[in-house]
Amino acid sequence: MSWNTLRDWRTDFWGRVVFTNGVFDLLHPGHVDVIQAARAAGDALVVGINSDESVRRLKGDSRPIRSQIERAYVIAALESVDVVTVFDEDTPLELVRCLMPDVLVKGGDYTEATIVGAEEVMARGGDVLVIPLTAGQSTTSIIERMRG
Repeated sequence: MSWNTLRDWRTDFWGRVVFTNGVFDLLHPGHVDVIQAARAAGDALVVGINSDESVRRLKGDSRPIRSQIERAYVIAALESVDVVTVFDEDTPLELVRCLMPDVLVKGGDYTEATIVGAEEVMARGGDVLVIPLTAGQSTTSIIERMRG
């Protein structure tokens, strides 16, 4: 969904909107755990996906493994996900400001103080949730195992 369409959707949606974001390069159980916990926190789940250019800036030239279109397609196919959008910035701050979610969710490698957009969500009376990491699950470790 484009940001303009997302803004219109948000204006018309009266339930509790949850937002999470990430690269989601190689979908693994840890990603699924965060997405399912995020969905349980509200009436609709919006997932922001880093664009290919954003991933390269953040993770280096060897990433992403899959294109933003492929990553968005896989995330959108999950039953827990209502909306997927792509952002080109290094952080989702502008997307959080555009969407104005009621709940912001990230995995346990973050704290409330380090989650981008947490201040904006809490200032409007929203909630910030940190979901514990699923042990042994990370895209980097999967890539390392694949490379031997």
